[in-house]
Amino acid sequence: MINIVLFAPEIPNNTGNIMRTAMASNTRLHLVKPLGFELSDKQLKRSGLDYLKDTNYTIYDSFTDFEAKNPGKYFLISRYGKATYSDANFACEEDVYLIFGNESSGLSKEILKKYKDSALRIPMVENARSLNLANTVALVLYESLRQTGFKNLSLKEAIKGEDFIDQVTK
Repeated sequence: MINIVLFAPEIPNNTGNIMRTAMASNTRLHLVKPLGFELSDKQLKRSGLDYLKDTNYTIYDSFTDFEAKNPGKYFLISRYGKATYSDANFACEEDVYLIFGNESSGLSKEILKKYKDSALRIPMVENARSLNLANTVALVLYESLRQTGFKNLSLKEAIKGEDFIDQVTK
C-alpha cells in the first residue's frame, strides 16, 4: 500500500488538500506532530471539503513514534535528493511511505541523514526552492500509483456514468 507522510505540516489549506487527495486515491495519510494548526481549523475543512470524514489518517507524536509503528520502504521527497521521483521503483512488496517535510523548513537533518539513500527530488529550475506541498504530494503520489497500476482505483467515471462525456458532447 502507498502511504503519504507529512512531517510537521504547518499550513491547514495544504493538509486539507492532501487529505482530499489521500481519500480520493485510497491512500493512508500519516501526520507527524507538531502540527501547525488544529484539525478543527476552518481552512483545513474548507480545503478538504466533505472528503475529510472519509480520509484514512493517523496522527503521531514524533517521527520516532511513526517509524516504530510503520515498517516498510521509506522515500523522502526533498530538494536535496540525488535521484528524481520518476527514477524510483514504488512497486515493491512492502508498504511504501512517501515522506514530505513541512512548508518552511522541510525534513529534519536527522531524518535526511538516516534515509539519505532514499531521498528523491522533483526536477526544477535551479533558483526554485520548492513547489507547493499539496502539489508535490499529488505529483509523487500519482507516479507511485501509476507504477502500481492504480490498484483499487476506478479508471472510469462512476458517479455520472462512464459515457457521460459522450452525452454532453453530442
